[in-house]
Amino acid sequence: MEYLSQLFKTSFLPLFFILINSMLFAQEEYTLRGTISDETNGETLFGTTVYLKGTTIGTTTNEYGFYSITAPEGKYILVVSYLGYKEIQKEVFLNKDTKLNIEIKEDPSILDEVVITATDGSERLNIRKPQMGVVALKAATVKLVPAVLGEVDLIKTIQLLPGVSNNGEGSAGFNVRGGAVDQNLVLLDEAIIYNTSHFFGLFSIFNNDAIKDVKLYKGDIPAKFGGRTASVLDVRQKDGNNKRLELNGGIGLISSRLAVEAPLFKKKGSFLLAGRSTYAQLFMGLSEELTNNNISFYDLNLKANYEINENNKIYLSSYFGRDVFNISSLLDSNYGNITGNLRWNHIFNDKLFSNLSLIYSKYDYQIVLDFVKLDWISDIQNFNLKYDFGYYASDKIKIDFGLSGISYNLNPGEITPSTPTSPINPLKLDQKRAFEAGAYASVEHTITDKLTARYGLRYSTFNRLGGQAITNYANNQPVVYNQGLGIYQSGEAIGETEYSRGQTIKQFGNLEPRIGLSYKLSDHSSIKGSYTRTAQYLQLLSNTASVTPLDVWTTSGTYVKPQLSNQYALGYYKKFNDNAYSFEAETYYKTTDNRIDYIDGADLIGNNTIETEILNGEARAYGLELMLRKNKGRFTGWFSYTLAKTEQRSFGGIAGGPGINNGNWYNAPFDRTHDISITGMYKFTDKWTFSANAVYQTGRPVTYPTGQFEYDGSSVVIYNNRNANRLPAYHRIDLSATYKPNRKPDKQWKGEWVFSIYNMYNRRNAASITFGQNYNTGANEATRTSIFGIIPSITYNFKF
Repeated sequence: MEYLSQLFKTSFLPLFFILINSMLFAQEEYTLRGTISDETNGETLFGTTVYLKGTTIGTTTNEYGFYSITAPEGKYILVVSYLGYKEIQKEVFLNKDTKLNIEIKEDPSILDEVVITATDGSERLNIRKPQMGVVALKAATVKLVPAVLGEVDLIKTIQLLPGVSNNGEGSAGFNVRGGAVDQNLVLLDEAIIYNTSHFFGLFSIFNNDAIKDVKLYKGDIPAKFGGRTASVLDVRQKDGNNKRLELNGGIGLISSRLAVEAPLFKKKGSFLLAGRSTYAQLFMGLSEELTNNNISFYDLNLKANYEINENNKIYLSSYFGRDVFNISSLLDSNYGNITGNLRWNHIFNDKLFSNLSLIYSKYDYQIVLDFVKLDWISDIQNFNLKYDFGYYASDKIKIDFGLSGISYNLNPGEITPSTPTSPINPLKLDQKRAFEAGAYASVEHTITDKLTARYGLRYSTFNRLGGQAITNYANNQPVVYNQGLGIYQSGEAIGETEYSRGQTIKQFGNLEPRIGLSYKLSDHSSIKGSYTRTAQYLQLLSNTASVTPLDVWTTSGTYVKPQLSNQYALGYYKKFNDNAYSFEAETYYKTTDNRIDYIDGADLIGNNTIETEILNGEARAYGLELMLRKNKGRFTGWFSYTLAKTEQRSFGGIAGGPGINNGNWYNAPFDRTHDISITGMYKFTDKWTFSANAVYQTGRPVTYPTGQFEYDGSSVVIYNNRNANRLPAYHRIDLSATYKPNRKPDKQWKGEWVFSIYNMYNRRNAASITFGQNYNTGANEATRTSIFGIIPSITYNFKF
């Protein structure tokens, strides 16, 4: 318990002194607290600005719509503002601690304006907020952006932001500031999502009808989040309409969806039930790669809440999604995510808010190969208990702190014969168990009228637990370099060490400080800087460029060290013309230690000793991100540009040899030098709205062969240095038009038609280029594989 004692001394002891001081010096002050919600459906609003007019006293609501303001006794004008809603000004007299819940109403005159915002969604406070590299999205924005096959997609929308790129055509994975897919922490109502893709990466699992709001932390990650080194995508589901029954849905070319919301328990609670399913197999002929395949997916979102009393509220949310894939009766595959979260909100007093969550998450996949009579299953699941607190100490200090513990159980794979006559022998890879714990404290401190700071500390521990045997190698070398052949090979196994389930195989502990500063140059501009250190104890075993169902997660342990990342960032922010325009510029530099890569010819599938296929190394990423937004008027949108470099290098280490690419830096698989996105929405009339986006990206790094020679009657290919080549540049333009035939406010049924064209000039972007010999002529040839050309679509959406 020594590390807990140290954590208390370095982190929580100063926190307690701050709490005591704040209480001592706040004797003449009173607190106003409550929740902000939508007048129409009762949804609490995250990131609403709440402040006292004519003062610097203000805050923004948390994830559950809660706010707390402390001020000296007196009469004030309370201002509540949220983009897309009518501003409320309400006179309040503070002579005692007061609870005030407020409902605000949508403003039709600005409802169709772009709703992508910086930091906490607060247009008034984003200049001085110390948080940087953070973007908030509303479901309305996602809905307006054209997407492949007309399917609204959250992941596709965030790929249009600076610092975020995709893994290739139609991919649901994403990379942030030089980070790999597995370095993103994706949360759906706090539950970890391990695979965000449907349809083998063509769509994401997020049903826009069930989503309330989204926050993407691109690097300056708050101390309450841990376990990943690149980003956090925090997605929150709707609570459900507690005013009346509401139906939302849509019918498209490849999928249909329906969402039901209604009040419960005499409006003391509500629920949301949303479902989505596809009939995409009818349209597989649109893709060169998917012809003759049968692919389908479905998912369900559920959320319910109940207000026990004014200080206690419980939530239950869950997600279930599944993909089914069949190729001509030769291969059957299904994979998906299951999550569940039981939460308890408790308000201790006017200043202290808490949330206790018990969370379950599972990702699994199954593959049946009929032609070899093989059945393969694999999964990862975890239980997570976390307790978070928010303390509004004064008008200048807000403190967040909490604890969490995650229990992991990873089944890398189990092979069984699918028929009694199968030639396949059963094989079960060793299960991996682990426990990750974390404690954090973070303070947001208004130091002066111009200078605001956010500083925090997270301490994380990771225990790789027993229940299996660990292979021992000669000279402790799982990988050795063969000087004669010039290649890396598996080390010599010399025995095993057995560990019982109660034993710890390997333990790690890391301090993760976070700090951010914001200096207000004027009422309309500021500069910000941040430093973030993060630790990641899980890694994804994949040697493909895009996320696939076969990707296997592994834990840190005897031969795999946790990834440790340090990111430094600096930014400039400015608003123009009463916030009609805004400009953001951020630059960053990031290093990552213990980033593994794979030796040439690595075999990752069904491998029980994965340490024999990898080398340890490091990564670095640096870049410049620019974003210009137009926030008001009939035409809204944004322009984003990213200039970036992402590199890796892997050393021979104890394995000896030169490492990969002779130990020199080489392009990471997701390095994109230039990434440009232009997104625009134009409200032509009350009935017609048009939107478009244009995308350009430098081609993804690949490794091409440079020659060949004959050896013993066989042709041996000579390859270039790893990732020294690139695919052709990726670019496309998408268009969309939305027609609302009836906008009468008193009409209960509201419908709209969405017409879209994906890749309007039919650009055949290369997903990959393969090399081989022509069977008839024997000549070498290269084959470009593309997934999509031009795709028109039509969707009917409705709301009742």
